[in-house]
Parts: sequence; C-alpha cells; structure tokens
Amino acid sequence: MAKLWFRFQRYFRRKPVRFFTFLALYLTAGSLVFLHSGFVGQPALSQSQAGPAAVGSQAEGAEGPFLGDLNLGRGFQDAGEASSLARRYGPSFKGKDTGGGERAKLGDYGGAWSRALKGRVVREKEEERAKYIGCYLDDTQSRALRGVSFFDYKKMTVFRCQDNCAERGYLYAGLEFGAECYCGHKIQAANVSEAECDMDCKGERASVCGGVNRLSVYRLQLAQESARRYGSAVFRGCFRRPDNLSLALPVTAAMPNMSVDRCVDLCTEKECPLAALAGTACHCGFPTTRFPLHEREDEQLCAQKCGAEEFESCGTPSYFIVYQTQVQDNRCMDRRFLPAKSKKLIALASFPGAGNTWARHLIELATGFYTGSYYFDGSLYNKGFKGERDHWRSGRTICIKTHESGQKEIEAFDAAILLIRDPYKALMAEFNRKYGGHIGFAAHAHWKGKEWPEFVRNYAPWWATHTLDWLKFGKQVLVVHFEDLKRDLFVQLGRMVSLLGVAVREDRLLCVESQKDGNFKRSGLRKLEYDPYTADMRRTIAAYIRMVDAALRSRNLTGVPDDYCPR
Repeated sequence: MAKLWFRFQRYFRRKPVRFFTFLALYLTAGSLVFLHSGFVGQPALSQSQAGPAAVGSQAEGAEGPFLGDLNLGRGFQDAGEASSLARRYGPSFKGKDTGGGERAKLGDYGGAWSRALKGRVVREKEEERAKYIGCYLDDTQSRALRGVSFFDYKKMTVFRCQDNCAERGYLYAGLEFGAECYCGHKIQAANVSEAECDMDCKGERASVCGGVNRLSVYRLQLAQESARRYGSAVFRGCFRRPDNLSLALPVTAAMPNMSVDRCVDLCTEKECPLAALAGTACHCGFPTTRFPLHEREDEQLCAQKCGAEEFESCGTPSYFIVYQTQVQDNRCMDRRFLPAKSKKLIALASFPGAGNTWARHLIELATGFYTGSYYFDGSLYNKGFKGERDHWRSGRTICIKTHESGQKEIEAFDAAILLIRDPYKALMAEFNRKYGGHIGFAAHAHWKGKEWPEFVRNYAPWWATHTLDWLKFGKQVLVVHFEDLKRDLFVQLGRMVSLLGVAVREDRLLCVESQKDGNFKRSGLRKLEYDPYTADMRRTIAAYIRMVDAALRSRNLTGVPDDYCPR
C-alpha cells in the first residue's frame, strides 16, 4: 500500500498539470451531485404550510390592532427577480403556527428546498401583499395621497415606504422624487405615463421611486383587512357643538349604531383629520377658527354610551367627542425657500437637547419656508430639512439654527428666538443624541460608565452660559420655554412667527397644532431604573437654574418654569 502511494505522489510530482486537472474534475463532480440533490425529492408546499406565512395574527397584550410583520413589494415577472427580493428583504411574517405556535418564516423549508422554488413562493406572496398600480400626478397644494408622509433623501426604498404605510393601516403607498413617501386611503389625482416616474430610489438604485411631482403608487393588500381599526386615532377631548356646524364640519352621516371605530373609519375614508361623534351622528372636518379645539369641556357632558359599544362614549347632539384620525392635514405641508433674499438674519438659538430640531419642524410648517443651520447635518437634510445645505448667510431661509454662544457669534444675528429647556431633561436628551442619534437612546453602559459624569461636568455650565450670553449680547431676543411650547403650542408658535415677520393664517397654525410631531421627536426620554443625577450634580445644576432665572427676571422677562426644580 505504501509503495502504491509513493508511485502516486511521484506521478503527480513529475506532472503538476495532471494534479490540477484531477482536482478540477473532482470538484466539478461534487458540485453536480450537490445540485442534483437540491432538485430531487422536493416536497410540495401544502396550503396548511403556506397559510401561517400569509396571514398576520393579533399580538396578545398589545395596545391597538396588530398588522403583522408585513414585507411588501412590487410583483415580479420571473423567479430570478423574486429570489433577488428574498435575498434583499428576508421576508418573514407573524402568524399562528399550526405546529408549535412559533413565527412562520418564508423560506424556512429545510436544506433540501431549491432556490428556484423559494423564489416562486416569494413572488406569489409579494404579489398578494402589494400591487404596483401606476404613475400618478402629485401637487404640493393638493396631494394625491393625503395620509402621513415622511422623507429620507439617503436611504428611501420601495419596501420601506410600503412597510411604513402598511403599519399605519393605509391602503396605498406612493413614492416621489426618489426620497419621499406618502400614504393614503384613496388616490385623488390623475394617472400619467409610466415614463414620467423616472427617478431611482435614494436607497435602492435598481427601483423606481416616482419623479418630480410624480408618484409611483402601490395598492397594499394587508394580511388582515379586518385588523385595520385605525387604532392610532388620537382622542382630543369633549367640545361644544360649533355654531355653524355645516361649515365647521362639512361631512356628516347618520349612524344609529354609532361606535368610535365606525366614525373614525368614515372620516378617514373622507380624508378628514377630525372625527366628531355626536350621539347618533358622525361629523368630519378640519381644525379651523370655527372649530379650533382650544376650549375643552368636562368629559361628563359627552358621556353618552355608543349605540354599538356599551363601554365607549359617543357624545351628544350638543357636546361632541372628537378624535384625530391618521389623515394628514396638508394645509401646512408645503415648504419652499424664501422668494427673495432676506435682509435680516434671525437665529433659532438653543442649548443642545432643548428641542431645536422640533422647533424648526414647527416653524417650517407654520411659515411654509425652510429653516437653515449654522452647521450641516446630513441626517437632518436627508429627513427633509433642505435648508440644511445652504450657507447660514444665504438669506434663503426663514431662520438659522445655532447652538453657538459668545459675543462675536451672537452679534452676527439681527434677532433671535431663544429656546430654553429644563436642564435636567436637556442634558439627558443631548446625551441620548450624542450616543444614540437624533431619535435613539444612549446605551445603559454609557449611563453607568464614565461618559455621563464627564458629560454633565462639561455641559451643565454651558447650559447656563448659553442663555446668559444670548440675553447679554443678543439683539431683539424672544425667549420661549420648551415646556410652554409643548403646553400651549398655538400661542407660543404665534409669538415665534410674529418675530419672523411672516403673516400666517390662523388655520395654518391650527394645522400645525394637529401635526406637531415630526421625524425627529424622540418618543419621551427612556426611563432609567435609577436617577442618573447624583446629589452633587443636582446642587450644581440648581445653582445654574437660579442664575438663569435671576437673569431673565432682571430683564422683566418671565423666569424659568416652576417645574425645573425647587428654588
């Protein structure tokens, strides 16, 4: 045996080419055997196996309806494209598994399944969940899809837009300008030529995302149509019947078997952001000066049981229960640069973490003009703050975001809105932004590590000096407290717009009030299991609060809000 092996080695040592030829033939034969095993003996996919992947299940214990992990896509013409989609998105669905109750995953059929069969199944499921229906005209003054919208000028994809609209229960998703996503329950525009939707998605070059004022529209086939209960409708309160009902709430329908869901569904279908329940009548409309939703009444005045739901209040003919639907109020959504260069540079100044980005969102909606920035933040630009790229002295923006302090930087501006926030919350918000991004949160290790104490030591003095410098060196400074802006947005935003010198209709401010949350509003500070502030930190910060309070009062301004801390 050893002699045979020696001869074998000597044979290939003298002729290396023979060795490599033999190796290539061996690998080729092995590959053919492997491919053959993939196509032989494939079990057919039964209806019972496919079923769980096709329907979503309602999550137990969750608030509101659960729509499932919908992964939506355009129908494809061959298995190859569908396989590409499977690799890109990795489709999965939540459902009741007939075997063990676990989540059923598309493509989880065992190692013997062929790639071709997987591709065919993916294509069939994608066609069930979303259907491309064409290119449509869009207008900034009268949107084709009038539900919620969001922008991402860097990472927008067809799937991401569809998924966001499906999560909110909308029937249609539309993509425009390569980066803008619009949702709606009906299309209110004309169909145009496919050639007019000619822009690639910013995050997916191979896919089309509309064009200039053109929408690529998809019809979303939700896994559970009955699950679309518009659970995200927001309760606004009990309000007195408006004087001129037909003008204040122009859409009315009689509903003997009234329920909140039925009225909200009707008003959503009619593309109205307000649903008002009045006993056995449902009224739909917009917030206007005739029905501004500023004077809430005692909820006991609206406490009449619904005809179809015993445990819900449906209002009375004199006192309406009002809900805000998912429909986006487009009266304040148009934004543009100033038509003529501004001669006045107005700062939107704040300490980091004091809500500057949110204030910019409100100002852009209220005025219709873009805000600028002393810096450039690509993530903000990608989310729709187009003034971010302009030089802060360009004069094309209504105001300029800045966190700067110091005499030279402050005196460069002709006027300023100075936004002040409770330092305890501002510091935590900025720490979250620094370590978790604009809407993320810092990790537990950062709070427990050396980063947090060092951050407070460096940033807490800046919170005080920032305000003191702007009060000392600023020209025509309007002080707005973040907490007041949250409590009384209509009045505080009106003050801010007045300083900016823009005439704004009251209806537009009411529109902003109903759309106040933007892309960068963090969903509340994440509650920690402990207080991150030590006693020494609190003593130091309390001293800074007293210092700022005294500076404000010395200029005959309102001091800091009482809830900052006991003083």
